[in-house]
Amino acid sequence: MDDKGQVSFEYLMLILIGIIILGTVTIPLIGRAIDASNDVSRASDAKVAVESIANAANIVYANGPGAKRTVTFYVPQNGTIGFDQTNKVIYFSLTLSNNTVKSINATTEYGNITLNTVTLTRSWYKAVVHWPNRNANIVITISKVS
Repeated sequence: MDDKGQVSFEYLMLILIGIIILGTVTIPLIGRAIDASNDVSRASDAKVAVESIANAANIVYANGPGAKRTVTFYVPQNGTIGFDQTNKVIYFSLTLSNNTVKSINATTEYGNITLNTVTLTRSWYKAVVHWPNRNANIVITISKVS
C-alpha cells in the first residue's frame, strides 16, 4: 500500500516540476508576443492616421486652389507628427515597446505643404487641409476632437 502512495507522489512531483518549467518558459514568451501585437496595432493606427492626412492633402492638391478637406483620425499613443518637405512625406514618430522609435510615413504628391511638427497625445484628432490660393502652401491644421 505504501508503494502505491510513493508512486503517486512521484508522479505528482514530476507533473508539478513539468508545469513549473513550462510556466517559466512560456510566460516570458507570452509577454513578448503581447508587446509585439500591441506594437503592430499602434503602428497600424498611426499608418491609418498619416495616410488619411496624406490622402486629404493629395485630394486638395488635385482639386486646386480654394479646396478644403477635413479628416478625423485616431492617435494610438503619444508621438510627434510632421511633414518632411524634401521627401514629401507626412510622418508620425511612434515609440515601440522596446523603446525604439519608428517613423510611420505616408507620401504626398505635393511638396509645398505647411504642417508644423506637433506632439500629440493618445486621442482622436481632426486635420483640416486647405489650399487658400495658388501663391500659398497647402496648410494642414491639426486639432483635438472635443
